[in-house]
Amino acid sequence: MLGTALSASLSAKGAAVLQLVRRPPEVPNQFQWTPSSGKELAHSEVFEGLAAAIHLSGANLADRRWNENYKREILESRVGTTRALATSLAKLSRRPKMLIVASAVGIYGNRGSELLDETSPPGKGFMADVCSQWEAATEPAERAGIRVLHLRLGMVLGRDQGALAHLLPFFRYGLGAKIGNGRQYISWISLPDMVSATLFLLEKADASGAYNFTAPNPVTNAQFTRLLAAQLHRPAFLAVPAFAARLAFGEMAKEALLSSTRAYPARLAAAGYQFEHPSLVHALPALLSPLLK
Repeated sequence: MLGTALSASLSAKGAAVLQLVRRPPEVPNQFQWTPSSGKELAHSEVFEGLAAAIHLSGANLADRRWNENYKREILESRVGTTRALATSLAKLSRRPKMLIVASAVGIYGNRGSELLDETSPPGKGFMADVCSQWEAATEPAERAGIRVLHLRLGMVLGRDQGALAHLLPFFRYGLGAKIGNGRQYISWISLPDMVSATLFLLEKADASGAYNFTAPNPVTNAQFTRLLAAQLHRPAFLAVPAFAARLAFGEMAKEALLSSTRAYPARLAAAGYQFEHPSLVHALPALLSPLLK
């Protein structure tokens, strides 16, 4: 979802975009790379002189129930591939000026209502550990003089894919429900803002380090449930007890569904980025209006 939207926006602005794809290439600007293999890039000469490299790969957290094997895949799909790409880029004669790598607000762990910015220390838990290793995996690129940016993404809200698309069928049938007590914070960002903020940072010659890619107004799970149901003109009286979420989703419930992260995009705000959708009451109508006609 993120890569497709970002590539389309870059191309629309006239940028030449080279794409790394898992499948056999279909067009000349695509090059096959199996990121789970952790192998360095073949045909690296093609990537000489890039303005920037952007890496968004990672196994879907909600794809299946977490067991030890899938947790290993979650880790390696982020850490191993980032290290392989950073190492490949570091070996180029004409290296890119910057490397942008996805990360997540999961680095802060379950922090209740604490307001978190980029200076907040990492938290505890599986996803906090994954994100810390994920960000550290860019070290070969940094050592080679490439500026590295870590996009600490919240839940990205897009119309046709991602978390929102999965929730819509339930909410349309009046089955929207808060999870647990609903007091856990959700740090979110609209897909248009995710793309625009990335393009904004690409133009910043001094940009480096971690950036919270979240809207400036996080909401609780209960608020999110109520606002989404209201936008669809449906009730939302149901609740999924915490124990039921744990039974259904195992460790993922603890790390994602019931975990509270209240992140603020302090560095984006300081850099002057203006959000198109600063609050959920702005984002939901913009994202859902074409579907409600």
